[in-house]
Amino acid sequence: MTYELEVLFGASIFYLIILFFVAYVTDSGMISERWTANPLVYVLSLGVYATSWSYYGSVGFAEREGYQFLTVYLGVTIAFLFSPFLLRPILRLTWDYQLTSLADLLAFRFRSQFAGVLVTIFMLVGSLPYIALQIRAVTSSIQVLTTETAPSSLALGFCALLTLFSILFGARHISPREKHRGLVAAIAFESLVKVIALLLVGGLALFGVFSGPGELALWLNKNPEATRALYEPVREGPWVTLLFLSFCAAFLLPRQFHMTFTENNSFKSLSVASWAFPLLLLLLNLAIPPILWAGNYLQLDMDADYYVLGITLARGPDWMPMLAFIGGVSAASAMVIVSTQALSSMCLNHLLLPTSYPDPKVDIYRWLLWGRRLLIGIIIFAGFIFYELLEHNQGLVQLGLISFVAVAQFLPGIIGVLYWRRATRLGFITGLLGGITAWSITLLIPLLENSGLIETAFDIAALQQASGLDHWQFSTFCSLSINTTLFILVSIYTRQSLEEKEAALACRSDATMPVPLGGVVTAGSPAQFSEGLAGLLGKEAARQEVKQALQDLDLDLDLNENETRPRELKRLRERIERNLSGLVGPHMAHMIISQQLQMDSEAKTAVADSIRYMEERLEESRSRLRGVNADLDTLRRYQRQILLDLPLGVCAVAPDHTVVIWNLAMELMTGVPSKEVMGRKLNNLPEPWNELLAGFALAIDEHIHHMEILLTGRTRWYNLHKASIPDPDLTRHGPGERAGLVMLLEDLTDLETLEAELAHSDRLASVGRLAAGVAHEIGNPVTGIASLAQNLREENDPAIVSDSIESILQQTRRISSIVQSLMSFSRSGSVGGDYETFVLNDIIEEAIQLVALTRSGKQVSCGNSCPTDIKLVGDRQRLSQVMVNLLTNACDASGIGDRVEIFAFAEEGQIQLEVMDQGAGIPEEALEEVFEPFFTTKAPGEGTGLGLPMVYKIIQEHSGQIDIDSVPGIGTRVVIKLPQHSDQQTNE
Repeated sequence: MTYELEVLFGASIFYLIILFFVAYVTDSGMISERWTANPLVYVLSLGVYATSWSYYGSVGFAEREGYQFLTVYLGVTIAFLFSPFLLRPILRLTWDYQLTSLADLLAFRFRSQFAGVLVTIFMLVGSLPYIALQIRAVTSSIQVLTTETAPSSLALGFCALLTLFSILFGARHISPREKHRGLVAAIAFESLVKVIALLLVGGLALFGVFSGPGELALWLNKNPEATRALYEPVREGPWVTLLFLSFCAAFLLPRQFHMTFTENNSFKSLSVASWAFPLLLLLLNLAIPPILWAGNYLQLDMDADYYVLGITLARGPDWMPMLAFIGGVSAASAMVIVSTQALSSMCLNHLLLPTSYPDPKVDIYRWLLWGRRLLIGIIIFAGFIFYELLEHNQGLVQLGLISFVAVAQFLPGIIGVLYWRRATRLGFITGLLGGITAWSITLLIPLLENSGLIETAFDIAALQQASGLDHWQFSTFCSLSINTTLFILVSIYTRQSLEEKEAALACRSDATMPVPLGGVVTAGSPAQFSEGLAGLLGKEAARQEVKQALQDLDLDLDLNENETRPRELKRLRERIERNLSGLVGPHMAHMIISQQLQMDSEAKTAVADSIRYMEERLEESRSRLRGVNADLDTLRRYQRQILLDLPLGVCAVAPDHTVVIWNLAMELMTGVPSKEVMGRKLNNLPEPWNELLAGFALAIDEHIHHMEILLTGRTRWYNLHKASIPDPDLTRHGPGERAGLVMLLEDLTDLETLEAELAHSDRLASVGRLAAGVAHEIGNPVTGIASLAQNLREENDPAIVSDSIESILQQTRRISSIVQSLMSFSRSGSVGGDYETFVLNDIIEEAIQLVALTRSGKQVSCGNSCPTDIKLVGDRQRLSQVMVNLLTNACDASGIGDRVEIFAFAEEGQIQLEVMDQGAGIPEEALEEVFEPFFTTKAPGEGTGLGLPMVYKIIQEHSGQIDIDSVPGIGTRVVIKLPQHSDQQTNE
């Protein structure tokens, strides 16, 4: 049974259209992301590793090398088992710094444009044999099915198709940074197709050719050489070398790097792939031995590489050869599509952009898009040229292994990236050049010689035989030995640049490159960033990149926002560089940022930045600390957590008043998240905290400051404490210069409210004590009013009536005055009160009048020697309460007939008020406790112990002082000092 060429070509086109349809519906969102972002889809997409070499060539490889064909897949299994130490760190780097290829990764680590160019060119040259292998596999499979020699135009047509679909699959987005979900889904579908096709062919071999496992076992017993042929090469062949090469190819081949890292969406997917991907490869290999034995049983007259097609033609149904052919086309096309995506990205970033950067007036996104498309076509055409030039007598596996040895040359560099911080740029380049030279001499030149393209005087075969090594062992050993030796020696004897050191730090497995500590960005706002980048990116692209970086950092997207924090501007600069790295490659991104967004290295770095820098470093390096360092770090974290969880608000600032610490209590009190204030200066905080904290930081008082502010329409009270933080490094600041402040904010609003209520309760208690005296005092004028009213009934003399009415009015005014004084004293005031200017003598007279109503007040006389011109500024009601409390205490302590004297005078900006009695006095041991709440020297039930504490609190609120002198048996003097009213000082 044979097939027409047109039918096969049409089937290929139809299959590629199906793949494009899968990619299209995925990208358009018709399929839920829950399905397309599934880890199993990612695992299937990694199946691009199995190319036409695996699909066709594994059978031929098994015939020649026995079970060594499994090494090509066991090496991959080992690589994925080492995922936590190898693949995850690489994935972290590609994510953090948006590195889209192996060339980007190595150029980033070694900070070298030449390194990126060298990796790209060598990767391109090393991949061309592999691309040629795919073209040859498809054309050879067509030749098997048609029994006709495939014309060159067929291979060219296949390449044109692949170019078209490669552009449609992976070069449809404007930004090369975007994930190609459609490409991943299409490659996953392709893997599913080839696995199913290969398993069906294996099933045909087992049940269609041998009629089941029993007949196969019987045939193997009769032909023991069939199994012996599989075992013998393992004992004698280069299985260790093949294992090593496949280990390297698992993540260094362009297509594998692209699917494993660039198109990956999560670490979870990689974790699933560490066990699921080896199982997928096992499924692919289950069918290889049955297919090989079935081909030998049928004695097929063809290369064993194509037994997959041969047994379907010999024993399969009519549709089976077409399915097997589609499986081969699927394997070949997926490899070419993904490889060209990866290679075009490398060529664009490291070859095209450095030599032909677009004019800023050109839309750079569109220029990059068409540049990638052009490069895809060039790469596939180069693969076709390589296919045409080669003599078609090389096995599929041989062509594949040449590429495997080529990508293995990057392994020393990868080890340097992840685990050897001392590796240098010159060491990597020298080692790689040595490895490339050895690879070219031992593999590439012999390949070209066998194809008749060149002639050389090198007798590599003789040298290989003298070494006693297999062809692949010899080439791998020579190239990697030279590569590694030069890499190590040159790195040891050369120095790293500062940029290399920073990149080496970033590439550690447990850290991310911090924002550079030294210097500040010359651009002062996001808008200036956009203006600076416009010189190379164009205005629109510059604005878009700055906005993208602001969004990534959760900063305000308004470019005109006055973001002045140096730390945030440096973070923005570093984020833009990372984003541009995914667009134009790490070297070009670094060059653009260095030219357009320069740093002022002479500018002094804020201490706040230094502290945050060290905190980040310690947070990132926690897993690396051991012994005493780990204990110290644990102590630091514990103490910092105490600070952050302290119920008092904590704000620590650098010498320039830049916020360094803003704990949770500060967030709750102010309503301002820490991420919005970290790195800002105090005067740039939201109102009213900017004036409150900045003013307090500049205040002379080092310990405590009592403040009230209006917040959301409500008065709130705060206690502020502060302490200077001396700088232990006097070389950075002058001797005695403080490096910063720590301020504590205590919310006293609830306490103030409670004290106000307590003061009101104390006034009510005083009112209660005054009640009896008030009743008596009101009773006398009421009796007089009643008598006068009765006399008026019988009185007709107008003069007497007029006098009586005047007397009644006089008595009512006396009653009103008493009641008004009592009501004024007892009313509740607001927290903090209302300050006003008033005459001191007025509240003294009112207090004397109120106290005179009490029983004890009637037994003593009060003398007021306060001048009538002394004025106070304060809460009149609360100061009146002070006088009532002091006079009440003085009267209670005095005996019958004693006198209480009140003196007041102004001097040196102060008003001094004294209340002196001739009472029993206060014991010396009680003087220290009289201002404590609930302490009283009175008998139980006669005092609450709240009077003097309340007096002390009110005087403190008015910035005054109160002292008590007392001698038992002689009397007590209370001395109050209050600030003098400014107008009064002027008048004097």
